Amino acid sequence: MFMDQVIVELTSGSGGSGAVAFHREKHVPRGGPNGSDGGRGGDVILVAERGCRTLYDFKLKSKFRAEDGVHAVGNKRGRNAKDIVLKVPVGTVVTDTVLNEVLADLNFAGAQLVICQGGRGGHGNAHYVSSVRQVPNFAQKGAPGETVVAKLELKLLADVGLIGKPNAGKSTLLSQVSAAKPKIADYPFTTIAPNLGVVKVADQSFVLADMPGLIEGASEGHGLGHQFLRHIERTKILVHVVDIFPIDETDPLENFNQIEEELRLYNEEIWQRPRLLVLNKLDLIPSDQYNERRARFEGLGIPIYPISAATGDGIANLLFAIGEKLKEVEATEEMPVLIPPKVVRLDDSWDVVPTDEGFELTGRRILRMVAMTNLENSDSVRYLHRRLDRMGVIERLRELGAQEGDTVFAGAVVFEFSDL
Repeated sequence: MFMDQVIVELTSGSGGSGAVAFHREKHVPRGGPNGSDGGRGGDVILVAERGCRTLYDFKLKSKFRAEDGVHAVGNKRGRNAKDIVLKVPVGTVVTDTVLNEVLADLNFAGAQLVICQGGRGGHGNAHYVSSVRQVPNFAQKGAPGETVVAKLELKLLADVGLIGKPNAGKSTLLSQVSAAKPKIADYPFTTIAPNLGVVKVADQSFVLADMPGLIEGASEGHGLGHQFLRHIERTKILVHVVDIFPIDETDPLENFNQIEEELRLYNEEIWQRPRLLVLNKLDLIPSDQYNERRARFEGLGIPIYPISAATGDGIANLLFAIGEKLKEVEATEEMPVLIPPKVVRLDDSWDVVPTDEGFELTGRRILRMVAMTNLENSDSVRYLHRRLDRMGVIERLRELGAQEGDTVFAGAVVFEFSDL
């Protein structure tokens, strides 16, 4: 089943907690702290794979969670968790649904996005040894994992897009010029998903995409074709296939104008791309009617190619013209710069917000620090207080009028303000 848009929930693993331990060895009376760090939680990584054609697997399973890192034990470091690698089709656009921000366009094979970073392992007490803190009796908990609710949207990568009304003969044309085997029948809407085929002309080859038939109102969400308009976005040229002898006796020129208008309403930049006009079903129409109908298309200023997709007449000339037009377009294109997709980073911003109940600390960095603190250990809590003081959080609370004993919220954790 073809699936080109899904919503998935991805969660990376939390880090393992560090250990509180002290070196114990015969004849070594002052071994000192040697608690090791916890293991890193697993990342969630999206990888564009050429052999992957659809997002249907994500319809069957829409939630993925990486493993947590292993807690440290004594002076033995915790094991890092394995990453989750999810394969997506080349051409997948990844959007954070909460931020409504495009995170990456995985538009070449091998492109990767670390969409959720695994939590860092917590430091063991050996990490906190200093000249004034020689015997730290606390360790750090592992950082929590990240959760991203993402929209995966597939936009097929094709050089040439076939557009036109249902039953115009696009699928038949694709089957004639490539090894693709789309469903073909003598009724409309036989194509309910885009089909791709590789076409070879002399020493040139290109990818041809057959888009499901568009109807009036497609740009507003009507019919089958509207959900596949996005796949036209990556094409370099368009081939508009017109049934010159429609069985429903509609006007071919009006049918052409209707589809062109829907494309213009959807995206004017795409509508302005180079195109060729194909007058199909030459084998069915009487010659006098064909000449009369072709004359009506002559004034459009678009190269016209009469063919019969069923018998193959005129197809060779059409393919040669498509190849030449592609060369013209590609000669003026700038070479794409393959920028590695970004890793989603932690936002360092924070704020203190007065509320009716007290004061609320906001910002992912602060919430992460609190989550990594062992709140049952007084030394650990005092260390957190010093870190917040160095960041300026305590001073900001003072400026907002916080008094000793006032309530301070940090996510689900509640503190009493202390100015000591």
